[in-house]
Amino acid sequence: MSSNIRLDSTEMKIRSACTVFLASAFVVACTVGCSSKNYVRSQAAPIIQQTNELDAKTAADHRNIVDTDERAQKGIAGAQSAADTANQHALAAGQAADTANQSAQEAYNHVDSLTGVVANLDNYKSLSDLDVTFRFDKATLTSSDKKKLDDFAANLTSARSYILAVTGGTDSTGDANYNYQLSQRRADAVVSYLAAKYNIPPHKFYLIGIGKDQAVASNRTAAGRAQNRRVNIKLMSNMSNQQPATSAAATTNPNGQL
Repeated sequence: MSSNIRLDSTEMKIRSACTVFLASAFVVACTVGCSSKNYVRSQAAPIIQQTNELDAKTAADHRNIVDTDERAQKGIAGAQSAADTANQHALAAGQAADTANQSAQEAYNHVDSLTGVVANLDNYKSLSDLDVTFRFDKATLTSSDKKKLDDFAANLTSARSYILAVTGGTDSTGDANYNYQLSQRRADAVVSYLAAKYNIPPHKFYLIGIGKDQAVASNRTAAGRAQNRRVNIKLMSNMSNQQPATSAAATTNPNGQL
């Protein structure tokens, strides 16, 4: 009987020891596991933070790139639109200039076609004429020039079936082609003034620039060159019963030429 009691007591001690051992092992395992998780967590935290910061910076950079690209596209579109508008304005201005030039060419007749346009040209007689002179390389009328043209235009009140032959000239200085253009501009200046102020219809004018081809004085002297820088205006009519008017050129003081 006592042997059995001792055996049970020993078995209980063994069981208690096993229980204590197992409990200790579990505690140790839990402690080790928690320590490992804390260590991993402490090591991973900075990496996770850096990754998050990098993601945020990448997203911000992407937004900046997209925003810059949008502004650049808007700028390019705006510049292209402005360039297109400027081109359209330039094209419109060019077309307007061409139209104006064509209208001017169509409005006034040219002396080189006078015989083909005016029938019985030989029946036209000169009633009066005037020379208006210009400064060197100029095609602008002065107040003195306009006064001469005003006096000349007084002859038109009594004239019938008349035409005005307007011939522009230059001195011998400079390129021939440039002088042709300059003489034409001088003739145009006279015609524009008379047409605008006295409401003379365009078909009454026949004009041409002859450059330096038909000098009226010697180009060797300053006075002669001044006389060649002129526009001659002839009042011509085919009405045989009209009395010739006093020539405006005859009353012009040669010393008063520009």
